[in-house]
Amino acid sequence: MTDRADASDADETDDPEDHQGPGIVNASFAGTGALVVTAGLGVLAPDDLGTFTAITSGALFVAGVVAFLWGYANGVVRSREEKVTLGGLFFLSHTAPRVVRFRLRLALVVQIVLATLAAAIRPYTAVAFAVLAPMFGLGLMALWGARFGTFFPKDDGKLV
Repeated sequence: MTDRADASDADETDDPEDHQGPGIVNASFAGTGALVVTAGLGVLAPDDLGTFTAITSGALFVAGVVAFLWGYANGVVRSREEKVTLGGLFFLSHTAPRVVRFRLRLALVVQIVLATLAAAIRPYTAVAFAVLAPMFGLGLMALWGARFGTFFPKDDGKLV
């Protein structure tokens, strides 16, 4: 039987651009960049640009919820024939190449830290809605795991 870690953990010499789902990874970075810009502007000028931060964060939240539910639904379908784990589906534990795991987790961590800082600096303004945005990173991780994650096949119930 093939070890799952061998199939999912990219070797250090592998091309970091040679993986499935680059669009999902790029979208995660694009959303993180949008949050960086709008949260930064919102913190600097909460009265003028706080609403812009809230709208961007709300859009990222809605997109993240859609991606999360889409990933969850695909995970449920895959679970009929494969052993889909929650950690593997939502956090890519041992189901994605190392470079994909790193990039998607990095984007999520940046979103969480940035949203928390922005909300802490401007707690009673529209900027505080930035805390909704990290759902985007989590949703895209779930979507990547459901579409491209590597899971073990289910046992067929036969005794050897």
